[in-house]
Amino acid sequence: MRLTPVISSTRLRLGDADARWHEEPPPDRLLKEATEQQRERIGELQSRLYADARFAVLIVLQGRDASGKDGTIRRVFSDVDPQGCEVTSFKVPTELERRHDFLWRVHARVPGRGTLGIFNRSQYEDVLVPRVRGTLNARDASTRLQQINEFERMLSLNGVMILKFMLHISHAEQRDRLRDRLSDPTKNWKFNPGDLDDRRKWDAYTRAYRFALSRSSTRWAPWFVVPADDKDVRNWLIAETVAERMGALRLRYPRASREVLAMKVV
Repeated sequence: MRLTPVISSTRLRLGDADARWHEEPPPDRLLKEATEQQRERIGELQSRLYADARFAVLIVLQGRDASGKDGTIRRVFSDVDPQGCEVTSFKVPTELERRHDFLWRVHARVPGRGTLGIFNRSQYEDVLVPRVRGTLNARDASTRLQQINEFERMLSLNGVMILKFMLHISHAEQRDRLRDRLSDPTKNWKFNPGDLDDRRKWDAYTRAYRFALSRSSTRWAPWFVVPADDKDVRNWLIAETVAERMGALRLRYPRASREVLAMKVV
């Protein structure tokens, strides 16, 4: 089981069948054990990242309402030290944010070197949402995506590793999760009536995601489409990808100088 990056300029399907992993996954117990191992590895790598301080890692989570962005943060990154992790959730732009270019508020939340940053929604909201609502035409959307590509390239050249995950769920699975939010008193607070409006625009969002992902998956900031109907499969695929990519940074703990090592504590 392994995710592969979206190939730029290819047409994505993003149908309901793509929300399920088509290979036979391991039994639930083994899958959770494997996820736990990768989660622990991410925690250890994040400790090195913090001490090494040469790189930053930015995880971008996008997806429809109820696709599991919050659950992914809880389940995949629970072993990360909070002092070296920043989670940002992008809401509707404020009046101040609207006075600036659409990337202004995003750049301010990019993690510094030594830090793991997680975006719960991201700069792509300013392409997807206005595209669906008809306030941004295809030409201007393409321009914004090119600006995002250049922005992410600049971050990459300055030591930021970017990994982008689109959590893809089916129409039926979203229905069940939204119903669960209404029926479970502990989840009522998560239900937003506006989610139903977006659900009615399902096909429009599918087209918007196809448009955005196919034009912004790059070598320096790849997109991964995660089949997210099965939460355990989702968690494993993301954990395995993050651990593998962070491991490739060859993070190391700084060594003390000979003078320091020769010191004695009395």
